[in-house]
Amino acid sequence: MPYNTAMRSYTSKRIEEVESADILVGIPSYNNEKTIAHVIQMVTHGLAMHYKDRRCVILVADGGSTDDTREVAKEFQVKPWQEKIVSIYRGPSGKGTALRSVFEAATRLKVKACAVVDSDLRSITPDWIEHLLDPVLSRGYQFVAPVYLRHKYDGTITNNIVYNLTRSLYGKRIRQPIGGDFALSTDVAKFYVDQDVWESDVARYGIDIWMTTNAITQNFKICQSNLGVKIHDAKDPAEHLGPMFRQVVWTVFSLMERFEGYWKGIHGSEPVETFGFGGTVEPEPVKVDLEGMIQHFKIGFQQFSSLWKEIFCEECFSEIQETAQKEFKSFYLATATWVRILYELAATFHSWKVNRNKLIDLVTPLYYARVASFVRDTWEMSSQDAELLVERQALEFEEGKDYLLKVWDEKARPSTSP
Repeated sequence: MPYNTAMRSYTSKRIEEVESADILVGIPSYNNEKTIAHVIQMVTHGLAMHYKDRRCVILVADGGSTDDTREVAKEFQVKPWQEKIVSIYRGPSGKGTALRSVFEAATRLKVKACAVVDSDLRSITPDWIEHLLDPVLSRGYQFVAPVYLRHKYDGTITNNIVYNLTRSLYGKRIRQPIGGDFALSTDVAKFYVDQDVWESDVARYGIDIWMTTNAITQNFKICQSNLGVKIHDAKDPAEHLGPMFRQVVWTVFSLMERFEGYWKGIHGSEPVETFGFGGTVEPEPVKVDLEGMIQHFKIGFQQFSSLWKEIFCEECFSEIQETAQKEFKSFYLATATWVRILYELAATFHSWKVNRNKLIDLVTPLYYARVASFVRDTWEMSSQDAELLVERQALEFEEGKDYLLKVWDEKARPSTSP
């Protein structure tokens, strides 16, 4: 059923009681009992240190946690002059619906700035709050994306898909388009609330890339703020990132269709204003199962190779086939091949009008192949050195954009799907 609001009546009444505020900090949560108190503590301290003269509200937007997340959040004492609301949102389960409730609260409270931080953060400090909010409050920016120093194997979807496509399509070097910690002005929050997307995959994992892409295409004033090292409950891509991959890629490709007229006219990319310095500390390691990812790909090739042969061009499929035949020690899927795979996949998604979920499922093993290859490339590197490789990879996507334009139009002509 469609929901005209993500707020339950209790939350709505609390917002009415507060009436207005200068700053809102939203914390979407789900089963984060071990970290939620620390996050709230850093938020309340950050607001007290930097914005003691402002009226501040902290809103925990929970997705129906089955652990004690809400109980821990309710018991934690914030500063007496701050308001804290712990709520359960209503609507489709997922981070997007949690953020919808935060944006609704920001709009109703008429705040000057709204920040959002993830509830699984262990590296958040009080200064994060100022770093996120200050560009909106003092510098006139409307959307603040994060920059982190992350471990080289944290954020594999960002490093291998989302950063590359955001940069090459829309021409902005926003390093963490799905970073999870950000800030925005009330007019941007209201714009998001008014969009008819809240029953779709945007309501789940697609929300972050949807927000960033809309911020770019609506010409909101965008900057980045360096938050330093990010340590959170990172997940091994071989074990946990399948659903997130599918929903993020679906959203990215859907946005490509919606904003086709915008990105087709973009050539090259430009940096965005970035504040702060991230430091040089090596982040906490993220374990990866290299053998498991390669196995995921090889099983996928056995199951789907006949369909891949239909989807991809002859040269591209031949390179995929060669990769599948390689032994563990020599396994590698080249960046140039990955560029063509993603661009052909986007064009195929555009040409298919049905079975699009099937299409995304079909190519998930190829994502594992590319991540495994990235791991191979960077095994001996520090996270900072690996970052240079990410930048070179992104440049290859930019340089290959003409190929996207070619296959996008070619595949659209027959407009067929199995």
